Amino acid sequence: MPLPIIAAYAVGILLILLFGRILVIPLKMVLNLVYNGLIGGLVLWMVNLIGSPMGFSLPITVWTALLVGLLGLPGVVLLIVYYMFFVGKIL
Repeated sequence: MPLPIIAAYAVGILLILLFGRILVIPLKMVLNLVYNGLIGGLVLWMVNLIGSPMGFSLPITVWTALLVGLLGLPGVVLLIVYYMFFVGKIL
């Protein structure tokens, strides 16, 4: 095989590897957000399960689940304070 053809194959393989690496990094971030959102939704569900006999619950939306999933316990406290003081009630 001539040298230019071998070089073209090598460049093509390197480009495929480079584009594959570029596409994997955002995919990892998206999967991390989905995982955190699911964990946050589960935590909010548990807060609602415990809080409903006491008369309060927090809405489970995509944004609240992501907030709790990313911040953890401070996110739950932040939501409770937000709904108590800024919304004026706990649902």
